Amino acid sequence: MAGLVYLPIYAQTPRKEHTNESMPQLAQAGQGAYLKGELIYPLDHKPTPQCHASTIIETPSGMVAAFFAGTKEGDPDVGIRIAHLSNGKWSWPVEVANGYINDSLRYPCWNPVLFQPKEGPLMLFYKVGPSPQKWWGMVMTSTDDGRSWSVPRKLGDNPKIGHLLGPIKNKPIQLSDGTIMNPTSMESPGTANGIKWQVYFEMSKDLGKTWQVVGPIHDGEKFDAIQPSILTYPDGRLQVVCRTAQDVLVQSWSTDSGKTWRELTALPLPNPNSGTDAVTLQDGRQLLVYNHTTKKGVEPKGRNMLNVAVSSNGEEWKPVLTLENEPIADGYAYPAVIQAKDGLVHITYTFNRRSIKHVILDPNKLN
Repeated sequence: MAGLVYLPIYAQTPRKEHTNESMPQLAQAGQGAYLKGELIYPLDHKPTPQCHASTIIETPSGMVAAFFAGTKEGDPDVGIRIAHLSNGKWSWPVEVANGYINDSLRYPCWNPVLFQPKEGPLMLFYKVGPSPQKWWGMVMTSTDDGRSWSVPRKLGDNPKIGHLLGPIKNKPIQLSDGTIMNPTSMESPGTANGIKWQVYFEMSKDLGKTWQVVGPIHDGEKFDAIQPSILTYPDGRLQVVCRTAQDVLVQSWSTDSGKTWRELTALPLPNPNSGTDAVTLQDGRQLLVYNHTTKKGVEPKGRNMLNVAVSSNGEEWKPVLTLENEPIADGYAYPAVIQAKDGLVHITYTFNRRSIKHVILDPNKLN
């Protein structure tokens, strides 16, 4: 924590209790903002038994999605698969990375993140290792919109945090000076629950050749927070929204391009210890995809409900859409969200750990 300066804390918005009755009804394709929703591949014809942790990006030739897939999360056969959306149809997912070390050792892959810098090739970040406590970051690049990839390389190490990890789940941003900013987090040995969760950032001024670490931005005592999303504001402020183990989403703010961050504070939104993602829309609003639940109470609870909320200031959030609310074995989780050049919002998320669902929204109809 040495050298990290905390700025004054914004006033904390009181947290509202979660009630299913107050949420929007289940959205239907073709009605309102919900334009289309489909699985990338059908449940009765899967390339692998399970999949999870999708990412999506727009390229000049169309949308590209990636996710990890294999027998089940953490198994050594889990690799990274890529699918392309062309003429309204998703291609069959093809494995482009795995954790093969040698004939007797192979590690699982985790949490891919696609990112297109303003200059340079498309980047695919992912993790390799036996567990989130012992994994390390990898990156590959593509000059043909993700149809072929460079040889993977390890991101390297840093004396502050050990292995560099890359963006831990959600997409990086690129600052006005070209700096790539990876929102990331680490899980390290702790005292209370055995694992300490902390948010930090990796910054690169040379398109990912070298990285500087900022943070961790909190001590992991009040909030176990991981998997930040970065939101931007016209006055230059940055905000992160993070998952926690404390049944609530949290935020932090920076006014100096991510060099220092305010103390984490709770948002008025619940969280069942599940990943979220967010994006700053072209009209200046913020859009968040998340599970508006906790692990307790009546169904839908935990990861059995997935929602969209919008905000004009990052502090006050209005749930505007319910994407899923029918209880299933492994829920709906780990959304990724982007806004395309045409203004439409694209979301992918894990569907029962058996497929990845792709949803298209018209943000002009979200209010």
